[in-house]
Amino acid sequence: MSTNDLMDFVSKNVNISSNPSELKITDMRFVDIDGAPKRNTLIKIMTNQGIVGYGEIRDGSSKTYALMLKSRILGENPCNVDRIFRKIKQFGGHSRQGGGVSGIEIALWDLAGKAYGVPLYQMLGGKFRDKIRMYCDTDVEGRHTGKDMGNALKKRMEMGFTFLKMDLGIGLLLDIPGTLNAPLGFIEDMRKYSSHILNVQGGSVTKEMVKHRKSYDIVNTAHPFTGIHLTEKGLDYLEQYIKDVRSVIGYEVPLAVDHFGHVCVEDCIKFARRMEPYNIAWIEDMIPWIYTDQYVRLKNSTTIPICTGEDIYLKEGFAELIKAGAVSIIHPDILTCGGALELKKIADIADECGVAVAVHMAESPIACMAAAHVCAAMRNVLAMEFHSVDVPWWSDIVVGLPKPIIQDGYCTVPDKPGLGIDALNEEVIKEHINPQIPGMWEDTSKWDKEFSNDRIWS
Repeated sequence: MSTNDLMDFVSKNVNISSNPSELKITDMRFVDIDGAPKRNTLIKIMTNQGIVGYGEIRDGSSKTYALMLKSRILGENPCNVDRIFRKIKQFGGHSRQGGGVSGIEIALWDLAGKAYGVPLYQMLGGKFRDKIRMYCDTDVEGRHTGKDMGNALKKRMEMGFTFLKMDLGIGLLLDIPGTLNAPLGFIEDMRKYSSHILNVQGGSVTKEMVKHRKSYDIVNTAHPFTGIHLTEKGLDYLEQYIKDVRSVIGYEVPLAVDHFGHVCVEDCIKFARRMEPYNIAWIEDMIPWIYTDQYVRLKNSTTIPICTGEDIYLKEGFAELIKAGAVSIIHPDILTCGGALELKKIADIADECGVAVAVHMAESPIACMAAAHVCAAMRNVLAMEFHSVDVPWWSDIVVGLPKPIIQDGYCTVPDKPGLGIDALNEEVIKEHINPQIPGMWEDTSKWDKEFSNDRIWS
């Protein structure tokens, strides 16, 4: 073969579109979609070589947290993921404030993987498993019984899920007299202004709630300060509810419990002790994660595993809980904790201390794939959450993955470069754009020259 023939052969058969050392970030765009399962902001980071990286901002987080970082990443080589992360991580924070940094970080890994032609898990040290067990979170709308919830969970089992989670808390007691004790008028105010504190719908603060000062104040009153207590009648009701659930699904399948409500640690202990006969896999976010000493007290007062972590940003917050002996299971979210590499570091700390990892994931297939890659690279992982069983178009958001993405209760980790996503399905996205935040991949150039003196030392 002549030199010219050889060069022609190479040009036709070798990918020369990517030159990783010369790759530069040129733009960042967004689109907000609704119902996958919540409000999710998808990120697209563009480069000078035509390679596109996909990221995501967790529901409830403003994309402003990412937009303000655009000027700080423009011109950077996205393959230097850790360098860029250390540059921007000071602009993240706990809960939804970590959304911008975390979403950008996974988009950088997607770009780096595509540039080098390797999957994300390989860049994290390789994989321990080919597929990830998914635990299925299940809701039942409106007033319902334990038997109703049991039947809903039974359907999840019939779909192949081997690990389950449901809500169980004071929201079920809202309309039952004599089950809750609180300062007179407080329960009525919660019914009127913000049933969210009772976790009927979860704990998120919405725009509608912010309009009402009383609603906002109620929701932002932390558990030790609400004055809400459960009566024995209330505990009896919750115990009968879980007993009815178990009568339908049996005792062999793991069942975790979430969204208990804003009550003090003493009531959490009473609740946990009532639940011990029913083989609960874990009780989740019983009190705010910031109260380490209260978590230690709760953990030492029950035989049910204690779990928290979806609102913690960076590994240091997890390390404090783990090393204090405050948790049995940590529950990080890749879109809150700081992204893929930070999630891997958190899992390593937990593994060294004998604490299990269950990954929180109530997002689109973008964050799902990012989390699945990290779960594959963890030495030990209990399960990863799936909260979109009832969203028929969820798998259609992306192109290049199996349909459905979650099969028989597992997510197969893709071997393609980056996150393993070929492209986004623009038509599906158009159909589900959030009507309150219209627009799709609109120009963000006004953020290109955002500036501040970012150095935090003198």
